[in-house]
Amino acid sequence: MEIRYASNPNEVKRFDTERLREEFVIESLFVQDELTLVYSHVDRFIVGGVVPVNQAVALEADPKEIGAATFLERREIGIINIGGQGTVSVDGTDYTLDSKECLYVGQGAKEVLFKSTNPAAPAKFYLNSTPAHKTYPTVRTSPSDAFNVHLGAIDNSNERTIYRYIHEQGIQSCQLVMGMTELKKGNMWNTMPAHTHNRRSEVYLYFNVPEDSVVFHLMGEPQETRHVVMRNEQAVISPSWSIHSGVGTSNYIFIWGMAGENQVFEDMDGVAMKELK
Repeated sequence: MEIRYASNPNEVKRFDTERLREEFVIESLFVQDELTLVYSHVDRFIVGGVVPVNQAVALEADPKEIGAATFLERREIGIINIGGQGTVSVDGTDYTLDSKECLYVGQGAKEVLFKSTNPAAPAKFYLNSTPAHKTYPTVRTSPSDAFNVHLGAIDNSNERTIYRYIHEQGIQSCQLVMGMTELKKGNMWNTMPAHTHNRRSEVYLYFNVPEDSVVFHLMGEPQETRHVVMRNEQAVISPSWSIHSGVGTSNYIFIWGMAGENQVFEDMDGVAMKELK
């Protein structure tokens, strides 16, 4: 498991492109028949990916790295499948996930196994995990069942649908909040006007980005913005002091996960366009 440490905004403003990417961008999450994990000291957030093809892959980590005998002994996890159909087995109970469907697994589950229904079109499970203090039930949901909101307009190139999976009025959790935003064709901007939420950090996974396209992910303090270039199936860590916005060369989808002091989706500090630098 790769470890990422927290960065101070006064340091980040001096980073070059390579250093920005080392600190915040996760370039490779989906490796055949392997579990890939990145542990961020920002809110103790773990980001992961797994592509089971020839065998089932277990959710596990070095007990020394997570300070527990099993991965979910003191953690919870949200799982969204962005590939072909697959199955997540939780202590012997199987949950089938089609593309864009979500599974929440609460604290205390001992064995979690990932499998693909068809190895020729394998599942790609994207994982967000945060510390937990209470056990909530394991729940599966889909975009059609989730709380979803249609926002934006083609005039601003940001017509999109936001699917909230794990949140206060949806799947219950200790602190993890997780969902997905899908931009309509011809729309490229997300989360603009920008905002921060000093009480929570956030992680984005960009996917369905065409091979010849990129997303310019904007980050940094509102008066000290930076950008990193994101490609398909890459994730980026956003500390609480940073904006998190992006514009693509085509439309795309991204998964967002949050952790911190609260689970209130609307708790954000807006940044006026005239304040951005």
